[in-house]
Amino acid sequence: MKCDIIVDLQSGDTGKGKVTHSLLKSNNYDLVLRYNGGSNAGHTIYHKGKKIITHQIPAGVLYGIPSLIGLGCVVNLEKLEQEIDYLNNEGIVTKNLIFVDKRCHVVTDKHLEEDKKDSTIGTTKQGIGPTYKSKYGRTGTRVESLNLDSSNKFSIVDSLVLFDNSSNILAEGAQGFALDIDWGDYPYVTSSHCTSGSVCLNGIPPKKIDKIYGIAKAYETYVGEKSFGMTHSAHFKIQELGQEYGATTGRPRKVNWINLDQLKVAMKVNGVTDIIINKIDILDQIGIYGYIVDGKEFLLSDRKEFCNVIAEVIDKDIGLVFSSTPYDI
Repeated sequence: MKCDIIVDLQSGDTGKGKVTHSLLKSNNYDLVLRYNGGSNAGHTIYHKGKKIITHQIPAGVLYGIPSLIGLGCVVNLEKLEQEIDYLNNEGIVTKNLIFVDKRCHVVTDKHLEEDKKDSTIGTTKQGIGPTYKSKYGRTGTRVESLNLDSSNKFSIVDSLVLFDNSSNILAEGAQGFALDIDWGDYPYVTSSHCTSGSVCLNGIPPKKIDKIYGIAKAYETYVGEKSFGMTHSAHFKIQELGQEYGATTGRPRKVNWINLDQLKVAMKVNGVTDIIINKIDILDQIGIYGYIVDGKEFLLSDRKEFCNVIAEVIDKDIGLVFSSTPYDI
């Protein structure tokens, strides 16, 4: 077995779906694992000229590759079936391709109602936090306890069985490092582990990990209640040009310059081997390239100089790619 990992180095919405789609097209993966989060995530992918948005289902189904929702995730079964129907209506065959680990915890109506009360963090109201709360409080409901019959549109499995029969796995992450329950800007975080280490919690042995692709944008965005960016007129232009609206909630994403100090920490903790910086073309359009170091804002007007600044904070043995919107790298 060999496992490659896709991990977000910022606050989500960095283009992980695009990178996943590109890697699936060019590599011989035989299983795609989603290793954290739930229906609060959203990957926007352009597949065969068509815009596809996934939430809980790993992108492997787009290429007929078995796709597993791992035990690090929480699952909304009703929304999962709706998402399967949506993909089928878009002409994507999902039969016998979607698997859910039997240990996954289920998002219930009670969790959804509890999440509606949040007015501090700015959650997606998908019941994710309350479900993880039940999980760690040992009062949750696992998929395996529901005795779902074979009429369902997905299969309940033990992940270890799939791993034993897979030779080349791609692990697809949700949210981002700055939203990680431990490493993020607490309490403005999600409730799951968003680091590459979360893959091992799903049952992948550390020694089987090969590539770790860290994904970031040439600027940063955030959705939630904390104060974040929007201090420069260019931030509003970036929001518009980059179509920075949440794939799950539709809420506008707040914009700020890329924080290179935080990027270095994210790279170190996740052990990245390759970095993809997306949406450099958005900054090209406005002609301003901003970054933050030691809490100070720096603005440049030259793309090459900006790229060199980013390259200087990245170890020489780490691959670096700058990518544009919205298609494959």
